[in-house]
Amino acid sequence: MGQHADGPDERHRRPAGVSDGTVEALGKLSEALETVERARGHLYALHQLIGHADLMLDDAVELFRAAGHADVADRIGRDLLGRNVIAGRWTFQIVEDFDDGYYALFRELDRQARDELVDGRRHLYEAEMKERRRTRGRPGHEARPGAEG
Repeated sequence: MGQHADGPDERHRRPAGVSDGTVEALGKLSEALETVERARGHLYALHQLIGHADLMLDDAVELFRAAGHADVADRIGRDLLGRNVIAGRWTFQIVEDFDDGYYALFRELDRQARDELVDGRRHLYEAEMKERRRTRGRPGHEARPGAEG
């Protein structure tokens, strides 16, 4: 297929014979994956925040000891410092399990659906929405970089 003078580039055009329903379903799958990507970011934030808090406990334990509260320092050092956040797991293990399991499968199924149904093209739903919403001929409303509006 040739490049159109206006409109999205070829990789953002719906292949011939692909239905609106298919594009909509792939768009919803993509939206769901984007939500999982955001959740993954929060999971990594949890991982980093818990790790930082655990390292801060070293200072708290020292400060309690220096203030004459060895029993409090001992309790925190023994019961909380280095503790698993979930049975048998530190946060790095949770992140690895998530990445290697649920997240990897989600990404793979998204890729397979796109490969099977639209030759691997991404964001067709959004590309078509952009075409419906942009004002042709207006600066800042070009279909793609380097294209005239």
